[in-house]
Amino acid sequence: MSILYQRGGPHESIDDAAIEAALGQVLRALGPRRRVLAVPPDYTRASSRAGEITRFLHGHYGDALTDVLPALGTHAPMSEWQIARMLAGIPRERIRVHDWRNDVVDVGVIPADEVSRLTEGLWSRPWPCQLNELVWSGGHDLVVSIGQVVPHEVVGMANYTKNLFVGTGGAAAINASHFIGAAYGMERMMGRADTPVRRLLNTALDRFCAHLPVLFVLTVIGRDAASGALVTRGLFIGDHHDCFEAAAELSREVNVEVLDEAPRRVVCWLDPDEFHSTWLGNKSVYRTRMAIADGGELVVLAPGVAAFGEDSEIDALIRRYGYRTTPEIMAAVDANADLAANLSAAAHLIHGSSEGRFSIVYCPGHLDRDAIEGVGYRYADLGETMGRYDPRSLAEGWNTVDGERVFFVSNPALGLWGHRDRLGA
Repeated sequence: MSILYQRGGPHESIDDAAIEAALGQVLRALGPRRRVLAVPPDYTRASSRAGEITRFLHGHYGDALTDVLPALGTHAPMSEWQIARMLAGIPRERIRVHDWRNDVVDVGVIPADEVSRLTEGLWSRPWPCQLNELVWSGGHDLVVSIGQVVPHEVVGMANYTKNLFVGTGGAAAINASHFIGAAYGMERMMGRADTPVRRLLNTALDRFCAHLPVLFVLTVIGRDAASGALVTRGLFIGDHHDCFEAAAELSREVNVEVLDEAPRRVVCWLDPDEFHSTWLGNKSVYRTRMAIADGGELVVLAPGVAAFGEDSEIDALIRRYGYRTTPEIMAAVDANADLAANLSAAAHLIHGSSEGRFSIVYCPGHLDRDAIEGVGYRYADLGETMGRYDPRSLAEGWNTVDGERVFFVSNPALGLWGHRDRLGA
């Protein structure tokens, strides 16, 4: 079937009524279903329109939408208020929780020689394809994987097969995929559809999961320049790679901002409803690091950040090893069994580093100076810093604050910013 519906453009504006109508058109063409599973992202990606799309699915299928499994990956389970806000109207008993350490099954293995070829020699071990057992053996006659295509630090462009094999995958597969991405290098990967990790995930779909009745519903989200409001720029519905590649092509136009001037200071705002850990909040680092000038500074306004990791085990590892340069983290992996056993944490430490090229100043709402400085960042008081850089008065992009040129990003999850030289534009 490949692409069943596509609409999009860098200046397109697709409202919820049009999304619902397009989805209904596709679902009617597919015919009746008895048992449907929806796999949206969690609340940290609420801007994807996945909550609305999941609710549209429920409106179409009613009781036949038997299960909703947010693709948590390594994230903490959604809270009750997040569920109520994002998945309103869907019966609470149908919403499941993915446990990446315990809820998965191995559905196949890509052998070491093929992994080496797909990853350009970076990884020469077998890669296990893992899925939540509800996706693999839940008896559904339709699995709807929902989400936003946007530049991503592990796989190049988020969503599509990542939503399944990372979002509902297990520790072994997630650890390896994150580490492969980190070793390959974010600058080589972010904003690109063809990357080593993506090749693994797409191979897994083709080889092991062709029998699964998966439908992908992918969005591209941009910001209206005049109003600042988020706008759906693209909607792509299909069952194979063409659907993702079309969405990724549009996302490159919509979500990648090429700068002719490298900012000396970037200020990022982390919405406290969305960002409660540096595991999530470090999008502020890796989505802007290609933009920031050598010797510059990133200021992260993080009123909701109260932890480093999304669970206690990873939080402890981040506190122990800190956000260091790639060579330092690689050496720590070689020397320490606990970090070697949690390669996704090691990858995250690399992702959160400036590689010594610029300073990172964190202004958290719920972590103290000792904690922040202990992981290798500089600390600044949130209230004092917001007094200078007030996110309510800063415009998206360039601002002048007391004679200083400052670049402001209100939500780093929505794109990728880079200087022309580093993006190769």
